[in-house]
Amino acid sequence: MNKYIITCLGLVLGTHAAMADDAWSLQQCVDYALANNISVRSSALQAENADLDVTAAKDAFLPTVSASASEGFNFGRGLTSENIYANRNTSNFQWGLSMSVPLFQGLSDVRQLKVARSTLRRYLLEHEVAREDVTLNVIAQYLQVLYSREITGSARAQLEYSTYEVERQRALVDAGKVAEASLYDAEAQQAQDRLQVITSENDERVALVNLANLLQLKSADGFDVLPLEEEDPEIPGPDIVYSRATEHNSSILAARQSIQVARDNISLAKTGYIPRLNFDASIGSSYYTVSGLTNEPFGGQMRNNFSTYLGFRLTVPIFDAFSTRNNIRKARLQETSASLELDRRESELYKSIQLAYTQATGAREKYIASGQTLEKTRLSFEAVREKYNLGRATPVEFEQAKTNLFKVEVSRISARFEYLLRTRILRFYETNRL
Repeated sequence: MNKYIITCLGLVLGTHAAMADDAWSLQQCVDYALANNISVRSSALQAENADLDVTAAKDAFLPTVSASASEGFNFGRGLTSENIYANRNTSNFQWGLSMSVPLFQGLSDVRQLKVARSTLRRYLLEHEVAREDVTLNVIAQYLQVLYSREITGSARAQLEYSTYEVERQRALVDAGKVAEASLYDAEAQQAQDRLQVITSENDERVALVNLANLLQLKSADGFDVLPLEEEDPEIPGPDIVYSRATEHNSSILAARQSIQVARDNISLAKTGYIPRLNFDASIGSSYYTVSGLTNEPFGGQMRNNFSTYLGFRLTVPIFDAFSTRNNIRKARLQETSASLELDRRESELYKSIQLAYTQATGAREKYIASGQTLEKTRLSFEAVREKYNLGRATPVEFEQAKTNLFKVEVSRISARFEYLLRTRILRFYETNRL
């Protein structure tokens, strides 16, 4: 029997170790989510698109070169050089090569590049915002899995009590010391506790599935998480957390960058009042034939019809139907809107930190108090169970004591994980790390 027990323990421990090897830590879950989450990947694509806009703004400084060629045919009556109409078939071939060099674009190209770079920085910060949101969601869902697991463990302990009581009542019925009604009551309570275990296990599986979906895993089969080693983390003060969060929080930095983008757009819109200067150059030639007449050879016409063009083109905006004025006004409205968005995000961040701090301190106090209550409740339950075993307490009193113990355990587990979650959130706001 001892060898059998040792062998069973070895198998259980081996299975547990294998599960631990396959289980994911919180850091692993966060890293995997950041690499695979759709929201994070979408924000990365937006940043890449903004980077292409920067490249396009740089390319605007380059000259443009284009080539053209055309061939045309005319059939039927047409006006001749003698100013009479006659049936003549003509053909015309033309080619050309042109270039335009932007010498001065009213600083629009320079300011457009500045806008593109500012926009790129904003999208990079928005990408970090998506990463931070996913990190917080993973932390919350990870702790939800651990919370559901502890609730399941407490429910199984209650089922063990009920199972023991069923065996005890069955032995008493077989000995003729109690009526069968007592056994039926114990079996009914066992069924209720088994249902509670099933419900808790299902909640745990749902929490694991939700976490797996957040990580973009194809399936939650075989997916598991490791417990946290942290037991009593320190709660940082809300003012310190907020002060440090405003220095590195990506949401705040992105809102500030949006204001800068709006200001750069105002500067860009003002370039509509500035003249622009371009240098243009082109070369080309043509070949023309008329049926029924002697035509100069192709090479001769190409040489004789060859032409070149060099010129400067100055564009002075005099009246553009108030287009520039309206663009400036719109850009200033965007600046005002961006300032309001910054105020909103700062207010939401402050409220979130204050709420997390209040919930963390309340949960810690509840956790400490529930620990003392749990100790007393467990002693009370043991006393009632001893009295019940001796026949000095009724089944109702025993079940009431067991239910009270379960409620206190659930309350303590809930307070503990609320405490851990809110403290983790505060720490993340403060340090931008897990």
